[in-house]
Amino acid sequence: MTVEPPGVRTRDAEREETDAQVIERSRDEPELFAVLFDRYADAVHRYAARRLGPEAAEDLMAETFTTAFQRRHTYDLSRGDARPWLFGITTNLVSRHRRSEARRFKALARVPEPVEHEEPVADLAVARAGATGVRRELAAALSGLSARHRDVVLLVAWADLDYEEAAQALGVPVGTVRSRLHRARSRLREALGGCDPTGPADPGRPADPADPADRAAHARSRRSGRSRRSDSFREADTP
Repeated sequence: MTVEPPGVRTRDAEREETDAQVIERSRDEPELFAVLFDRYADAVHRYAARRLGPEAAEDLMAETFTTAFQRRHTYDLSRGDARPWLFGITTNLVSRHRRSEARRFKALARVPEPVEHEEPVADLAVARAGATGVRRELAAALSGLSARHRDVVLLVAWADLDYEEAAQALGVPVGTVRSRLHRARSRLREALGGCDPTGPADPGRPADPADPADRAAHARSRRSGRSRRSDSFREADTP
């Protein structure tokens, strides 16, 4: 008779459960919400870092999951994937820092060469475009987009959401996402001489050790213990 190590069944079950099932269970067992954190914290952190910089990303990521935890009782359980919900929360939080984001992109547009300790604005976009000089130009082009156009193009390009998921994240019809994305990409292509570097990133992209956003996420992940996260969700629970 084979005896499984303690916790094996629990870990396997967590991997098999949909996000919606995890959220539903966390309503009665708050500490289970840590499973959602483990699944998506790094992705949310990378997205926030690319939009507002690594200094602000940690707080934005933490606030995203705190807000999600507090709103878990209102989550639509018919939606198995919680990524659109989480990235929608993050994007709403970014909206409080519109001026900071615009200043960041404008500042990066003036940097002639990558700064060693600066978060790359568009490493994925650069790779997809195959042009080493697009980073500065892309930053300038993004700074020229309206907030609603920038939100939709970056949810697709940097959060890896499809049109329907982006619509869920923003709380708008899919047709609105298509229209905004078309306009945003047209403006980006015009600013970049016909190049469109904002296609969806590869969902299976591994962490890049050369990317400060990935390094920061990895370091944060190692610093944050699972039990500490579970305790924080349990303590934050309110009747």
